[in-house]
Order: sequence, then C-alpha cells, then structure tokens
Amino acid sequence: MKPRLTLVAGLLALAAASTAQAQSSVNLYGLLDLSVGQTKTPGTSGSVSSVDSGNMTTSFFGLKGSEDLGGGLTASFVIESFLRPDAGAAGRFATDNFWARSANVSLSSKSAGTLRLGRITTPFFIATLVHNALGDSFGFSPSIRQVFTSGTVTGDTGWSDAVSYSTPAMGGFSAVAMVAAGEGGGGRNTALSGSYASGAFSGALSYQQVKKGATVDDTTTSSVHASYDFGAVKLFGQYFKVDNDTKNVDYKISAVGASVPAGPGKVLLQYTQTKASAGAGRKGFAFGYYYFITKRTDLYAVYLDDKVDNLSSGYSYGVGVRHSF
Repeated sequence: MKPRLTLVAGLLALAAASTAQAQSSVNLYGLLDLSVGQTKTPGTSGSVSSVDSGNMTTSFFGLKGSEDLGGGLTASFVIESFLRPDAGAAGRFATDNFWARSANVSLSSKSAGTLRLGRITTPFFIATLVHNALGDSFGFSPSIRQVFTSGTVTGDTGWSDAVSYSTPAMGGFSAVAMVAAGEGGGGRNTALSGSYASGAFSGALSYQQVKKGATVDDTTTSSVHASYDFGAVKLFGQYFKVDNDTKNVDYKISAVGASVPAGPGKVLLQYTQTKASAGAGRKGFAFGYYYFITKRTDLYAVYLDDKVDNLSSGYSYGVGVRHSF
C-alpha cells in the first residue's frame, strides 16, 4: 500500500474507533459497606458481636454498558453481583445466584420509555428504599426489615425471568409495569408503580402480586410512599397493606422518618410498626448519623431498637464505612 493510502486508512480506522467509543461505553462500578457492631435478635437471650458487610447498603459490584443505535434509540446491559467482603464471599448469602442484583438488557428512547428483559429490581423495592430515612439498609432500617425480612412481603427485591416497561418522565410523573414469568415454578409475578417528583416533594404508589415459586407464599401488596424536603428537615412516610393469600393473614405496616442536616452529615430517624391479623406485631425505631468524608466515602453510626410482641426486645448497632467506586 502506498504511504498516502496507508495514512488515509489509518486516519479512517482512528475515526471509526473514536466514533464507536462515542456511541458505546462499558463501566465498572460498585460499593463496599463494612461495619462492626452487635446484634440481639428479639426473643433470644444473647447477643452476637461481629464484623458485617452490607448493614447500611448491600455491597455489590457491577458492569454496565450502552450503545447509541441512532434515531434516539439506545441499547444497554447491566450485570450486578452482591458480595460479602467481610468473608470474601459472593452473594448476600451462600445460596444466592452470582448476578442476583441485576442481569438484564434494555432498549430505551427519551420519547418512548424503556423496555427491559432479565433479572430486574422491583419498582416496589425502589419506592420503599427511596421513601425511608435509612434507604435500603437491611441491617438497621426498621421499614426494610419489617417489609422484606419479617415474613410479610414475599418474593425477592429483584425478579428473574422478568419483563418491565418504564415510561419516560412526563412533567415529573413516571410509571413502571413489570411481569416475571412463572416458567413452571408456580404462577407469575406482576407489579405496577407510579411515581411523581417535583421540587421538594416525591411520592409513589405501588402494587405487586407474588405467585411465582412453589415454596413461596402468594402475597398481594399495595403501598403509598411520600417525602418532602423542607431544607431544615426531610420527612418520610409510608404505608403498606400486605395480604398473605397462602396463610390467610394480612399485615398493615406504617412508617415515618426524618433526615436532618447536621454539620458535614445528617441525623437519621425512622420508626416502623407492623400490625398482623394473626400472630405477633412488630415495632422498630432507628437513629443514626452519616458523616460525609467525600461524595464517594462516608462513615455512619446507627442504633436499632427492635421489638416483637410477647418476645424479649432485640437491638442492633454498628459503626461502619461505605465506599463507592
């Protein structure tokens, strides 16, 4: 090849590579959360001191990428894995699937919304974590504990074999519809959620029905969520109505919380109570403090008082550090 032609070919290849790089991207990201503290489960006589992963936010890492397909259409993928850095182990627990947090592909446009296929985080879980002061803390948030780990709402925070459609934001309003196919493991799961955000206000209505899984109780859950940021304090409120159709028991869960800016961080307060048509009720109150070192790193200290009817009181407390990358 002549030198001039070689130079032209090289410039064309460089231009093509630059265009491809502008149109597509792949990113590695995640979060590590480790804390030291003590836990006493309601109804037990002793406590356990431990180093734990994910008490404030479940540790994870992920890969995501996107490609501009032209005409306002974008293709994307996400694969995310939970992990337990305290033990150097994958998953939230030993039997967790490796990509249990998310594993999906999507097509989206600003005018038509997003269609997603795979394992997808439920809109009900997102509405719950957004509208309580301690977010998605399975270790310290009484709302997350009483909704997701107390035998009330069934089904995971993410559904496999799922299809979801998210509308584009329209004047602050957006909605999500989601279905998880049964695939021989019982009935299918369905979910609907609508949210509105404008200025200091955020609110959501959510509904989900869980029937998938031969060993999973069938439940139907409706919820309303709201928050308002006054500047000096941000207030949170939630209400859940859960019907366990397998056991014929219903639960009413109510929660209020607050986040108060204080120095370089914020004070967190959250109260949640569960009333059951049969069996024990539950009450939990948590308070803590975030200290923001940078946008990516913070320290925290939290205490949770946990009470179940007719059982001795329980509690959890810990101090920890979170780092995102």
